[in-house]
Amino acid sequence: MVTFGDRLRQLRIEQEMTQEELANIFGLHKTRISQYELNKRQADDELKKKFADFFNVSIDYLIGKSDIKESAEDILKDKNITIGLHNTNGIDDTLPAEAKKEIENFIDYVKQKYSNK
Repeated sequence: MVTFGDRLRQLRIEQEMTQEELANIFGLHKTRISQYELNKRQADDELKKKFADFFNVSIDYLIGKSDIKESAEDILKDKNITIGLHNTNGIDDTLPAEAKKEIENFIDYVKQKYSNK
């Protein structure tokens, strides 16, 4: 299973940044970034949000819960993204089970997010 530390390291490397550079941006010491990447320490929720915003990824992606980098807001704003609607539950039957589950989770997330407004 992918962890927060794994994702943080991957995103940092994709941006061609050192641990020290990333730490400086967030006012941390580079050993703190190292501890996060080695899963020896966990960032608090507020810092995870800041990392997600900085790398322009969803929190779920950052913590390893999803492989979808984009936030729900970004996905909903993108008019080029569609979800196949081929059966009564609105999910394309030709998709693999894992993909169907991700779509169901995403639909639940969006419903929950906007039911409080």
